[in-house]
Amino acid sequence: MPTTKRRYPVTETPEVSEALHAAARRWPADRNKPARLLRRLIAEGHKSIDPEIAERRSDRLTAMQRISGSYTGLYEPGYLDDLRAEWPE
Repeated sequence: MPTTKRRYPVTETPEVSEALHAAARRWPADRNKPARLLRRLIAEGHKSIDPEIAERRSDRLTAMQRISGSYTGLYEPGYLDDLRAEWPE
């Protein structure tokens, strides 16, 4: 697929193969998608060597949990249907 982003060749050495198998056990939905597993492994590795990454993620999740549900009931049932009915086809 054409891209302007840099690409990196990765040879499936025994270590890479072992990491992919472990990743497939961790994320079974991506079992047959080695590129996605590699990206997830890289992201997890990044978090493990840069704790600020995990801390910022945790802060965002905490903020989302804090405001979760605070807008429930703001709009009446059917509001979106009524709004969409006003739009031209």
